[in-house]
Amino acid sequence: MSQSAEWMTTARVVRRLGFGATGVDVDAAVGRGVAAYVAEALAPTRDDQGVAATPAPSLPHLTPAGKQASADERKKARAQIAEQQKVVTTWWIHRMVAAQHPTTEKLTFLWHNHFATSLGKVRSAQAMLAQNEKLRSMGLGEFRPLAYAMLTDAAMLQWLDGSKNVKDSPNENLAREFMELFALGHGNGYTENDVREGARALTGWRTDADGSTTLVDRKHDSGSKTVLGVTGNLDAGGFCDAVLDHPASEGYVATRWWQQLASTSAPSNAALQRLTTAYGPRRDLRALITGIVTDPEFATPNSSIVMSPVDWVVGATRALSPHVDTRDLTSMTGTLRKLGQLPFRPPSVGGWPGGQAWLSTAGAETRWATATKLTKRPQVTTVVDAAPGDRIDAAAHLLGVGAFSDRTVSVLKPHVGDPPTLTAIALNSPEYLTA
Repeated sequence: MSQSAEWMTTARVVRRLGFGATGVDVDAAVGRGVAAYVAEALAPTRDDQGVAATPAPSLPHLTPAGKQASADERKKARAQIAEQQKVVTTWWIHRMVAAQHPTTEKLTFLWHNHFATSLGKVRSAQAMLAQNEKLRSMGLGEFRPLAYAMLTDAAMLQWLDGSKNVKDSPNENLAREFMELFALGHGNGYTENDVREGARALTGWRTDADGSTTLVDRKHDSGSKTVLGVTGNLDAGGFCDAVLDHPASEGYVATRWWQQLASTSAPSNAALQRLTTAYGPRRDLRALITGIVTDPEFATPNSSIVMSPVDWVVGATRALSPHVDTRDLTSMTGTLRKLGQLPFRPPSVGGWPGGQAWLSTAGAETRWATATKLTKRPQVTTVVDAAPGDRIDAAAHLLGVGAFSDRTVSVLKPHVGDPPTLTAIALNSPEYLTA
C-alpha cells in the first residue's frame, strides 16, 4: 500500500526535524497540517516529560594532574576524564531517544555538526556540556548571538587554539575556521590578510577552570585592524559583525542548513533567494529552518538525504524500543563509534561527512547486526500483531515509510513469517535509509 503524496511530504518533514519518523507521528502531523506541525515543532518552549526525565549530568570539577604528579595520579586523572566524557555522551544519546518532541535535540545535533568541536582535543566534558547547552538554547534564535557565543566559548577556544591566541603571538585557527566553515564559506571573499587581522581581533581570550571564558586586556591586541573592509579597534564582537555583514554570509549559512535538512545538493537560486529572505537582516534561524522544510523544493524527489548513523540508531530505537537502560546506551554508543558518528567526537572542524559516505559495506554489517538485535526485543509488537499478508505494510508504517519499492518488497516477502527479520530488513532498506 502506498501513502498519499501529502503523507510522504509530511513524513519527510517529520523525519528531518527529528530522528526518523514513525507512521503514528506522521499521521498526527498530517492531521494537524504540515505548517501547524512545523510551527509547533519549532515553538520556543515546550513541556517534554522525556527531557525532564533526562536532565543534564552534574559534573564535578576535575583538578588536572600537575607536573609533579605520580604515574598513579596521572592514571587516575585520565580515568576521571574518560568517565565524565562517557557520562555526557551516553546522557545525550539517552536524551535524543527519550525526548517526546525531538526537534530541539535534532537541531542541537546539527548545530554540533556546524560548529564541530570534539572531546578528542577539548577533553573537558564540562566545557563540551556547556557548549551543548548554548547550541540547544540559542539554536532557534538569531545567528549573530550564537556565532559570538561560539567565538568566545571555552570548548571552541580549546578546540581551535583560541586560548593560545595572544597579541604577541596571534594564532589564526579560530579566525580562519570561523570564516571558512562557520559563517562565510571557503573562497567567499576573504583573504589571508583578513585571517591575520581577524586573529588579532580575537586575541586575549582565556578559558577558566570552571569552563567560563574571560578576556584578558593585556593579552588583547587593541590596535586598529581591517577585516573584510571594516576598519577599527575590532574585538571578537567587531570581527563577528564584519564577517556576518559580508554579502556572502547569508547565502552560505542558508545553503549549509539546506544541505543538513533538505538535500546534499545546494538549493536552486530561486530557493536560496526565498531562504535568505526568510533569514532576513535579523538572521532569524527559526524563520530560516521553517523556510527550508516548507519550501516547494524540499518536497521534490531530488531533495533526499542518506540517514546519518545518529539518525538511524536513535530513530530505530525510538520506533522499536524507546525505553533504554544503561546496557542499551552502552550498546548504542558502541554502534555509533563503529559507524563513525559518536556525539561529541566529530572527526574534524568540518564535522561529519554526509550522503553516500554512510553507505559503506562495513557500515551495512554493523547496521544489520544492530537491527537484528533491536528487533528481537519483546517491545516490538506492531509488525508481530499484523496478519502475515499485512506485515510489510505494518513495517512501512512503523518506520514512517510511505511505500517500499517492488524490489524491496521482493526481499521482504520471504520473511513475512518472521517479523523480527522482516523489520530488520526494513530498517536497512533504501526507502528507510535514504528519503
